[in-house]
Order: sequence, then structure tokens, then C-alpha cells
Amino acid sequence: MSRHSQIKITWVVLVALVAVTVAGISAQTGTPDGPKYQNGTTLVRPNDYREWQFLSSGLGMTYESEARDFAGAETRTQRFQNVFVNRSSYSSFLETGTWPDGTMFILEIRAAAGEVSINRAGRFQAELVSLEAEVKDSRFPDGWAFFDFGRAGALRDVAEPLTGERVARCVTCHTDHTAVERTFVQFYPTLLEVARDKGTLRPGFD
Repeated sequence: MSRHSQIKITWVVLVALVAVTVAGISAQTGTPDGPKYQNGTTLVRPNDYREWQFLSSGLGMTYESEARDFAGAETRTQRFQNVFVNRSSYSSFLETGTWPDGTMFILEIRAAAGEVSINRAGRFQAELVSLEAEVKDSRFPDGWAFFDFGRAGALRDVAEPLTGERVARCVTCHTDHTAVERTFVQFYPTLLEVARDKGTLRPGFD
């Protein structure tokens, strides 16, 4: 065998090894920009989530009745809730109106501030308060999982899926009140129209 043939075979083997490695990584993560895990289901916090697709922001949103003092004033601290999703899943939703396996949402909660610098009215986003995630992944029992990376200043690099009563409340709410699958697309104005057009709104959603 000539030296040229040996070099050619070596390159073929190397390319094949790279392809197998990439395929293995894709099988583990679902999507190249989707969730990454340690030990199978322990989610790694993505440091670049602010480069993902921004979906929407809410101020002081809650799924429970407002807590008020005896004078009737709201006592709950209002915070901004920013939602991001990995870009490949966003592109898939635009095409199909559904979320593919490997979709990952980040819920970023930030403090609301006012009357700072030249601002004299309204509220703007301030320091980070906490970080949470929701993932669609077939490796979990019902295809979805929720994660809490903790509070600012003590954010965890990884988080295990929530269990017990806390996740039970999440699952109930995300099952009974969401517009598309387990996601609050009704609060993402650009995607709500996509879901309507594709006919993927949850049956009975109003």
C-alpha cells in the first residue's frame, strides 16, 4: 500500500470518529444549543442564555391572588420576568407551532427600579434576583422538567429536576392554563399568532 493511500485511509478514519462523536453529543443533548446535562438529568446552567431568543417580559406577574395589607395596598414586591428560549427550538416553533425535544426555556427574574438617574416615572429592570429553567426532553417521565438555579450571588452551576410538592404545582399550572403544550405562549405575542395559524393551541384554550 502506498503512503498516499495510507494517509487517505487515516483521514477517512478520523472523519468517521468525529462524526460518531458529534452524533453522540447530539443524541445526549437533543439539539446543539439545547440543554446540557451532568449524570444524565442534572442540568448545566447556560451562561450565554441572554444570546438566545428573547420571548417576552412581564412585570409583577403572579398566578395567585395579590397579597395586600390592611389598607388594601399590594405588599408583594414587583419584579420583571424575562423569558428566553434556545434559538433552534424557536425556529422550529415558527415552522410547526410546537416545541421540539430539546427545547429549553430560561426564566430570568430581575428587580424593578425607578426614580434613578433621569428616570422620574415608570419602572426599569435592575439587578438579577434568580434564575429558573423549563426543559422539554423525552428523558424525563412526562417529557418536561423544571429546574431552579437559585438566587443571584449564589447561583448554582447545575440543578437537579425539581421534585415533590413544588414541581407538582408547576406541572398542574403548566398543564391546565398554558396555550401550547406546557408553555405560556399566550404571554408571547409573536408566537401566539403562530400557534393560531398552525392550529396548535391547546384544546379548550380561550
